[in-house]
Amino acid sequence: MSRKEFDASRMRRMKRIAARHGLTILTDEKMKVLGKPGGHAVRDADFRVVFGNVPQPFSATLDEVEVYLDKLEAGEE
Repeated sequence: MSRKEFDASRMRRMKRIAARHGLTILTDEKMKVLGKPGGHAVRDADFRVVFGNVPQPFSATLDEVEVYLDKLEAGEE
């Protein structure tokens, strides 16, 4: 399995967890076009970014989003 498939499967798992809590994971596609990995943010049902917008928009990595969602699942957030 390639790394790309691994990240895609992680993203699918995280999107399922986020959906259970009424959240959406956003990815900055423009950064991908420029050859850099896209950053991520988590948005609630009211379209407010609740994670990944500090210090700048789409500043969270995939690993940071995963940790945030794992804490949410454990009831720590």
